[in-house]
Amino acid sequence: MASRQTLAAPQLPPAPVRTRSNVAVLYGGLSAEREVSLRSGAAVAKALEGEGYRVTLIDVARDLPLRLAELKPEVCVNALHGKHGEDGEVQGILEFLEIPYSHSGVLASALAMHKERAKAVMKAAGVPVADALLVTRREAASRHVMEPPYVVKPVAEGSSVGVVIVRPGANAPASLVLSDGADPDEVVMVEHYVAGRELTCGVIGEFVTDLIEIVPRDDLPFYDFAAKYAPGGSRHELPARVSPDIYQLVRKLTLTAHQALGCRGVSRADFRFDDTAGGTGELVCLEVNTQPGMTATSLVPELAAHAGWSFGELVRWMVEDASCSR
Repeated sequence: MASRQTLAAPQLPPAPVRTRSNVAVLYGGLSAEREVSLRSGAAVAKALEGEGYRVTLIDVARDLPLRLAELKPEVCVNALHGKHGEDGEVQGILEFLEIPYSHSGVLASALAMHKERAKAVMKAAGVPVADALLVTRREAASRHVMEPPYVVKPVAEGSSVGVVIVRPGANAPASLVLSDGADPDEVVMVEHYVAGRELTCGVIGEFVTDLIEIVPRDDLPFYDFAAKYAPGGSRHELPARVSPDIYQLVRKLTLTAHQALGCRGVSRADFRFDDTAGGTGELVCLEVNTQPGMTATSLVPELAAHAGWSFGELVRWMVEDASCSR
């Protein structure tokens, strides 16, 4: 076990004063991450009301342009997760309607959401990523397309939705990959599994946060959906217990990935670091989340609090930072 990071924690500057008043919070939506988004949006709305904003919650459906045209909000805080909300679609609607919004713009949102294309951009910028390839679920179920251990995951989902780990010695993973209702022709990513620690780091504007190590509950296989959102599903070591060199390297790579993808506002990068006994020493970036969770167990609010901002100050910053052409 590495010693706890002893460098002084970075501190956020004072949060901006409130200059806007009428805010719409977009939440819910149509993706597999709807339930998480409902929780994020409700928490954001409550915090914004506490900061003095007039808030309207919009459960996003296909009539979103009409709803926005009727409400005419000054700003939209995007608390959607997954498809149709985190992938550039909603951002394009907001750009067309000229409504300032939080988080990343159309291109960065679409790019970061597509794991394979995001990997290519991050790798070109010098951010290490795990080896991966794309195959159909049918092919992944029929044979080992990569030497185990490896991970099978959707190309464009978050919150660990649909992620499975294939361990050494496992048979062809048909029962794991072709679960009930799965489309055998869906393209999935098969990615080399990196053992060790799960680390995460955030960016708020140009500010890079400290690191959290996420330790899933012993009975959970990895940092899956339950570990992320169930009470007690994981514990967070803040600051993470890694060497100062690794600590600062992860912070540097987080900012590099954020900038290479063209992210704006708040983002969070997830890493794996193999410091196990006899391990490889690999450090890889798994993905960049352009719209991290804002629930009671979410990581970015915890990182912001560690750096000196309350949840209310964080969401106030998001409103005041909102713009078009992001």
